[in-house]
Amino acid sequence: MNRFFQFLAVAVLMVNVAVAQVKWSADPGHTNARFDIKHLGISFIDGQFTKVEGTVETATATSFNNAKVNFSIDVNSIDTRIEARDNHLKTDDFFAAEKFPKMTLKSVTFKNAKVKGKYIMVADLTIRDVTKKVTFDVTQNGGVITDPWGKTRAGFTAKTKINRHDFGIKYNDKLPSGVEAVASDVDIIVNTELVLN
Repeated sequence: MNRFFQFLAVAVLMVNVAVAQVKWSADPGHTNARFDIKHLGISFIDGQFTKVEGTVETATATSFNNAKVNFSIDVNSIDTRIEARDNHLKTDDFFAAEKFPKMTLKSVTFKNAKVKGKYIMVADLTIRDVTKKVTFDVTQNGGVITDPWGKTRAGFTAKTKINRHDFGIKYNDKLPSGVEAVASDVDIIVNTELVLN
């Protein structure tokens, strides 16, 4: 009989843990993935992907420690404000958007940093079907709020730097001096507003 009650207690605990998962969705109107990259060794070009979908799961509605993060980016939504450049970025020189229309980000770990409102996320980033672990510095912007329409929201900014060649983005033109026309290193910033489901 004792064993039965132990089993029952464990089963109840497992149900409670399952129920405790809190689900958030990225608000598409307030979420984007931005990038900055050096051009000709003298200036920076910036752009963004305007179509970003994402979900986050947390243990509670107030703590994001150990959150599970899943985001998907529509490569064809790239916007650098110049159509010819956007079209070039969609070719095989860069993202090969026709063959690889999505980039994905899936957290491996999401941990509190030593400063309040700061997190370190290690995530599997997939570009052109190449997956690498990337570390993001994440800032929670202003805690959890209730918006004027009664929805619960939380805002985050995640930053990292990658080498584009690690993901098969092979464009490699150089100036006579040897300087890359488009630098290898890319700064990435993801801004999102999460809405409690």
